[in-house]
Amino acid sequence: MTSIPDTGRDYESVLDELKTFSHDDPDYKSGRTWSLVYYLDEAHTDFLNRASGLYASANGLNPMAFKSLKRLETEVVRMTADLLHGDDGACGIVTSGGTESCLLAVKTYRDMAAKQKKIRRPEMILPESAHVAWDKGAQYFNVKPVRIPLDDGFRVDAEKVRRAVTRNTVMILGSAPGYPHGVVDPIEELGEIARAKNIPLHVDACVGGYLLPFVEALGHPVPPFDFRVPGVTSISADTHKYGYSAKGASTILYRNMDIMEHQIFVSTEWPGGVFASPGLLGTRPGGGVAAAWAAMQAMGREGYLSRAREIMDTTQKLMDGINAIEGLKILGSPEMSLFAYRSTEKKLGIYAVGDRMEKRGWHIDRQQKPECLHAMVTPRHRDIAETYLKDLAESVAEVRANPKLSVQGGAATYGMVSKVPFRKMVKKNVLEMMRQMYGPDGQALNLAEENAGKGGIADRLGRLFLRLRS
Repeated sequence: MTSIPDTGRDYESVLDELKTFSHDDPDYKSGRTWSLVYYLDEAHTDFLNRASGLYASANGLNPMAFKSLKRLETEVVRMTADLLHGDDGACGIVTSGGTESCLLAVKTYRDMAAKQKKIRRPEMILPESAHVAWDKGAQYFNVKPVRIPLDDGFRVDAEKVRRAVTRNTVMILGSAPGYPHGVVDPIEELGEIARAKNIPLHVDACVGGYLLPFVEALGHPVPPFDFRVPGVTSISADTHKYGYSAKGASTILYRNMDIMEHQIFVSTEWPGGVFASPGLLGTRPGGGVAAAWAAMQAMGREGYLSRAREIMDTTQKLMDGINAIEGLKILGSPEMSLFAYRSTEKKLGIYAVGDRMEKRGWHIDRQQKPECLHAMVTPRHRDIAETYLKDLAESVAEVRANPKLSVQGGAATYGMVSKVPFRKMVKKNVLEMMRQMYGPDGQALNLAEENAGKGGIADRLGRLFLRLRS
């Protein structure tokens, strides 16, 4: 469809057609995905939709107009601050997602350093495992990212962080946990460095913020990562991940308003009037805030604790099962429900294993440096863990028996991309792919691929990068 229909259609026919569009999407309801979705069940989804619908037209742009929406946001922030051991001075907002939370931290600390220390060439210290959203923040706000290598346990090397601090450093980042490997950075050590150097420390707990506290309550070893660590000045945590809220909601919290005020945008000269905004968005959708509040009320501490127990039991079962498969090994010692695993055999291509798993109906995430497969466990995976391990063992056996699989299909594409030394060439080709996807001919391109039975993004990447072989 390329234009608005001349005559409007009835609601039910539109909804019926919408339902047909997702037939090729990953089967997350059956636990076949290992990222992107934190689905519990249809009853919970219906509940979130109803809560969001109550505020579907509400706009958080003006908190003096929608006072009920501001109340909901304040309570989400206060409940999160309590969970993460913030005191009465802790403050923050609900954002549109983890990326906005990360971007806001970069903007806040850049502006604070410019005002307080007159820093004009800002730098921020990031672990190599930091989420790519921090690179986006660096690019958007012109802050130089200083990447620090990981130690043997895939945590950032704190001593190298200490040595990387300069007069231009505006913030230090630690992850709880880092997305690629599921391990928590040494936040206490980073906090000591931050206090000694008088530099803010942000903890990216977008993944772990609503799970790690309950994992700790269950008795699992979780290193301190929140406001209990004196040097921590801010934390981001996504309600739409293990908070089990609707998509489009995260939080960013600061230790106090003296820090957070640098996040706030104010304009006094616009003809439309004085304008103030606490986040990146102007119009702030109310539905996500309402659903976040509703999810936290419906789950309660007991509900979150029960889900955490279920998740950790499943995670341990999966990791033990993967380590028991000859040729596979878990990376590091994950503290919660996400992990990566690699091949220990030169001729056993891990990306080829991923390809064979996808043939069996799994949506598999691939990573690089080192080449590995990734999984993030949710409650939906409890009932399919044994099936996953069985399919994984069979996939490994297939690749071991036929090494040529490692140089075919997606395995060849991902393997080649991860090893190409000319990263600017990689960037150029990926940018071209994005131009095709989001340009005026994007829909036609997608339809042509669908009709031809091709593999979408992976197929397009393959065609682009095969040129690099010549």
